[in-house]
Amino acid sequence: MTRQDYIFTSESVSEGHPDKVSDRISDAIVDLHLSKQPEARVAVETLTTTNRVVLAGETRCEPGVSAEEMIETARGAIKAIGYEQDGFHWKDASIECHVHGQSTEIAMGVDAGDDKDEGAGDQGIMFGFATDETESLMPAPIAFSHAIVGALADARHKGSEDRLLPDAKSQVTVKYEGGRPVGTTSVVVSTQHVAGLSQADVREMVRPYIEKCLPEGWMPPEDELYVNPTGQFVIGGPDGDAGLTGRKIIVDTYGGAAPHGGGAFSGKDPTKVDRSAAYACRYLAKNVVAAGLARRCVLQVSYAIGVAKPLSLYVDFQGTGEVGEAELESKLLDIMDLSPRGIRTHLGLNKPIYERTAAYGHFGREPDADGGFSWEKTDLVDELKRAF
Repeated sequence: MTRQDYIFTSESVSEGHPDKVSDRISDAIVDLHLSKQPEARVAVETLTTTNRVVLAGETRCEPGVSAEEMIETARGAIKAIGYEQDGFHWKDASIECHVHGQSTEIAMGVDAGDDKDEGAGDQGIMFGFATDETESLMPAPIAFSHAIVGALADARHKGSEDRLLPDAKSQVTVKYEGGRPVGTTSVVVSTQHVAGLSQADVREMVRPYIEKCLPEGWMPPEDELYVNPTGQFVIGGPDGDAGLTGRKIIVDTYGGAAPHGGGAFSGKDPTKVDRSAAYACRYLAKNVVAAGLARRCVLQVSYAIGVAKPLSLYVDFQGTGEVGEAELESKLLDIMDLSPRGIRTHLGLNKPIYERTAAYGHFGREPDADGGFSWEKTDLVDELKRAF
């Protein structure tokens, strides 16, 4: 039986965290390619460190994308985040591009042909999750962690908090009673700031944003509110710690409240099932919960490289279901084509919509008019209700 009374913690990081800087650059390069060719193939990794960026990976795109275009795209992403510091500056950083053409062997196994549909870009397992404990159908700890660092970033970009700098982290511990979130037991925020501020200064600057993001009455006890617990946080971002694409996969998904298949999202075009199938799993799980078929839903699919159809589909309601899980598995395969091409077509993924996903989570966001976050739509609810 699922445990009902417990405490659970999740963390988030801001767009200025070094790993997130790398994710954003990689996703900006994905968007650059998709803007030229919707069927472009992209797998790009980014390393960031003190005033240096290294791009590596493989692509296939007609018309081609030059190294100079990718370098300028990287600079634009860094500028948009707000890095203009001695140790990391969008204009002055050295950027190397080691991106090359896609392996013909991979292309041969994955591309559609006269006698086969497009296959998965790799083997692997992908998970989706939804829970009715928040309006976004996301777990409360990760939802509030994202909200806090997002609010600090908004204030910085608007100029209302010019003492804040881009790098930040948050961590929220939530108390559950009867399986429902009822409050926080502790909150941790570490944020980069200009020189000359004391720890108390930063605490009082950050406190209103925490209060704004949490439900009324959810602030933790004063001695369980930790703001910059190490003291000074002036040197941050890639100057303080190296960053790599794909190192924040739990931040990107459900904060540890659900399983993760292990594959990162950023830097990959939507033919890669690490990304697109994880989006499809979230889409289906969210619609199942929104339709009232369960209060919680975990969903898993698996693939083999070069094979179009998923090898398996698994649903677990964690004891909260109103219908049979095996029956739902069968119906979901009828409702949505889970082949790589089917997912991309259904969710409209062959668009330059990925740079915006690189921080504050790929899930729990509002769908955009241009097709961004299409996997957050609940347009299957009526069909699911009719099916049962």
